[in-house]
Amino acid sequence: MPATSKAQQKAAGAALSAKRGETKPSELYGSSKEMYDSMSEEELEEFASTKREGKPQKKDD
Repeated sequence: MPATSKAQQKAAGAALSAKRGETKPSELYGSSKEMYDSMSEEELEEFASTKREGKPQKKDD
């Protein structure tokens, strides 16, 4: 499942960094904290690796 916005992709990248031990999980907040808690490293990698071209800054509701 690819990211649907740039903000979602950025949050996934932050959560992935924490999952890999590159940053502290305590530094996460908001969506990235939720993603860290609920998604696997593989799922986060898929979200973070989505191409940014053509994506809106934020997802429309």
